[in-house]
Amino acid sequence: MNLDPAYLFSSLMIGMIGFVCFRYGKGTGKMVPLLGGVAMFIYPYFISSVLLMWLVEAGLLAAMFFMRER
Repeated sequence: MNLDPAYLFSSLMIGMIGFVCFRYGKGTGKMVPLLGGVAMFIYPYFISSVLLMWLVEAGLLAAMFFMRER
C-alpha cells in the first residue's frame, strides 16, 4: 500500500472526478461518462506511479471527450 501524500491526494482527486462523471452519466443516461467514471474509480488501485496515474486520467478524459454523443 502506497502512503505517499502525492499518491493519496491524486487518487482522491481522480476518484472525485470519476464520481462526478458517473453521476452525470447516470443522471442523463449516457454510457460514455458512466463507464468513464467507473474506470476512474478502479484504475488507481492498479497504478503506483503518480505521473502515470495522471497520464491515464488525461487519456480517459480525452477519450470521453472524443466519444461523446453530440
